[in-house]
Formats: sequence, structure tokens, C-alpha cells
Amino acid sequence: QVQLVESGGGLVQPGGSLRLSCAASGISVRFNAMGWYRQAPGKERELVARIDTTAYTNYAGSVKGRFTISRDNAKNTVYLQMNSLNVEDTAVYYCNRDVPLPEYWGQGTQVTVSS
Repeated sequence: QVQLVESGGGLVQPGGSLRLSCAASGISVRFNAMGWYRQAPGKERELVARIDTTAYTNYAGSVKGRFTISRDNAKNTVYLQMNSLNVEDTAVYYCNRDVPLPEYWGQGTQVTVSS
């Protein structure tokens, strides 16, 4: 059974930073392309960062240069370092495969950017 558990969210002021973690079990983050997604209130869920099996990364234009996705194979965990946060980054953040499977969605972690 695959389980993806997101953590690390919170309330942060504009310009601040957070580091999100996605602890995986039942799936290897090393041998699967993984992604971080977010869903803001009233909006569709969107892919913001992706890391493939070669550790090549891609980013949505809105976060490029500010967010960094990485993984720790030994810990079977994917991370999202988020810098220079702004209010538009407020959302629930999830991880999943880069081609997401419905049964893999976890509870997500809330990120709120507010002064």
C-alpha cells in the first residue's frame, strides 16, 4: 500500500521560506518521477515542481527560481524548498507521482502566506 505523507507547512510572512517534506512508503521516490502539487481555494490542483528518476527537475513558471525540489533516496523522501514566498503561494501542497494516481493523494500540508 502506497502512502505519501506531507509535512512542513505553516503560516509564513511574505518573503519568507518553508521546506516541505513528503515521506513515501510503498513506492520508491528514486525509481518514480515525483511531483509537488498545490491547490488554492477555488482553483484547480496544479503541478508546481517535478523531479524525474535522473534527478532532472522542472518547475511551473510561477515558482521557477524560488522553489527547489529534491529527494533523499535513503529516506525515501521528496522535499520542496520554497523561498521568497508570496500570498499567491497560499495553498494546500501535495506530493504524488508526476502522472498522479488518485489513490496516492495524501492529506496535504497547508501553506499560508500572510502578513
